[in-house]
Amino acid sequence: MNRTIKIRDLTLRDGQQSLFATRMTQAQVDRVLPLFKDAGFYAMEVWGGAVPDSVMRYLNEDPWERLEKIKAVIGDSSKLTALSRGRNLFGYNPYPDSVIEGFNRNAIQSGIDIMRIFDALNDADNIRSTIKYVKENGGIADCTVCYTVDPRFSKKERLMGFLKGKPLPQKIFTIEYFVNKAKELESMGADMITIKDMAGLIPPVKSGIIIKMMKEEISIPVDFHTHSTPGYGLASVLTAIMNGADIIDTCIMNFAGGPAAPAFEIIQIFCNKLGISTGVNTPVIAKINKELKEIRKELADFDSYQIFPIEFDLESDFLPYEVESLFDRAIELADAKKERELLETTQAIEKHFNFPPPNDMVRLAEVPGGMYSNMLAQLKQLKLDELLPRVLEIIPGVRLAAGCPPLVTPTSQIVGVQAVNCVIDENNGKPFYTNKSVQFVNLVKGLYGKTPTPIDPQFRKKITGSPKEVAYNPDDYKKQENPTLDEFGGAKLATTEKEELLLELFPAVANNFLSNRIEKKYMAEINAIEDEKRRKFEEEKQAYESLTAEEKRKKIEEGLYNFEWTTYERGKT
Repeated sequence: MNRTIKIRDLTLRDGQQSLFATRMTQAQVDRVLPLFKDAGFYAMEVWGGAVPDSVMRYLNEDPWERLEKIKAVIGDSSKLTALSRGRNLFGYNPYPDSVIEGFNRNAIQSGIDIMRIFDALNDADNIRSTIKYVKENGGIADCTVCYTVDPRFSKKERLMGFLKGKPLPQKIFTIEYFVNKAKELESMGADMITIKDMAGLIPPVKSGIIIKMMKEEISIPVDFHTHSTPGYGLASVLTAIMNGADIIDTCIMNFAGGPAAPAFEIIQIFCNKLGISTGVNTPVIAKINKELKEIRKELADFDSYQIFPIEFDLESDFLPYEVESLFDRAIELADAKKERELLETTQAIEKHFNFPPPNDMVRLAEVPGGMYSNMLAQLKQLKLDELLPRVLEIIPGVRLAAGCPPLVTPTSQIVGVQAVNCVIDENNGKPFYTNKSVQFVNLVKGLYGKTPTPIDPQFRKKITGSPKEVAYNPDDYKKQENPTLDEFGGAKLATTEKEELLLELFPAVANNFLSNRIEKKYMAEINAIEDEKRRKFEEEKQAYESLTAEEKRKKIEEGLYNFEWTTYERGKT
């Protein structure tokens, strides 16, 4: 092996979030942690994203305790990674530096080594403060360039724009755009750069070119992250590896494929053929995968695919000749930049391992899978799902008008919801933007940061009532209330800084979670007091029963016992 590459395992965060709605319980996580410790991945993404919200909302578990329990087992065998949205942390709205500092400090103290920081607008200013606080607290700042594609317009739409004196842009998200973003983040103090293709839309040739150019322009490590939804994922990871990526994100097989990342096992086979060492203890991978299969069965209610990959052990199983040759062929095609044939070959490999087929609707629409499914669900709820083709048709225009934000969470959802609103307006005989979501208004206003392209002041006036851009002002932030719960002995809802942060970041969910925990604790204390009273009562009762009749009479006369007590009526001592 003349080259090494590092593997960041996403199984316990992105993998389960993409496939099973983040429903793994702490008990299920605990079952695989000792095996993951032995695997020795460079890093494990275990926290952030939807984890803090979901474990409180659906599992009634403490997200800080989850992180600390994982760290207690994994120790220093792998670096633990979390995902956050820079100034937005986990929601749509920005937070002041006091909240950002507190969150990152506590996350690192609880076990996070690498904070992966992204901004849905690729606005580096929204990442700046997180870089500062992560590094000040001894963490590694992994700064993200979110990959996205240009809006797709028809020739007719382009001609109409030209005739109206408003020509549509030709290219926005060029290779130079992504490389320049990486350079900007490096200059701000990033310790590594991740190309984050959350929608899985980056084709393999472009993946290789971006990686190659970034490696030429920046001096820090480059990580490549993608998903398999539209069928590009495996091929794009291969070209990223062949063009010098330092770190690759994967999931273990039973938590891979479809809307999740490509499978580690397949990537390891490619690395073996390329003479690249991953440093992973491969004999333990099959053991992890076996346990993950049982956990996946337990999560069947949240598994929308119900398609299990074949059982495969890197150490003991051999590939059929025709599949083995597909791996060799894919490497040749990637080297020759023959994209169509490469995609056919890597998709044939995934078919052999029984991964879900590419989602052609997502590929053709060029929108993230989650955005697509959410728009469809929104229309189905209104029994208007026949309007979906029209929604897909107007997304480019809605997106361009709003400054062409990347289609990543949460901007993908903001644009998607607004596109649906516009089509519903049209269906009801009303002009576009009659109904506007609060988030869309805030995006156009400028509260979420700088958009990749400027927003027309007249459009901003139409949406917000003013042509002026309004930046986020931390002085406008209102801290969440931390009430006293008189019904539970006057306890405060949040009693520690970590609980206060949960309340700031997830107000409604944390309120329910913390209230339930306080009620449970209060009732346990009440029951403990009652149990102690019962214990003392029984002791006194037994002592009384052991007395003679004369001794009992004297005790009563002395006032040590009363008549009611001698009838053993509780509470009358």
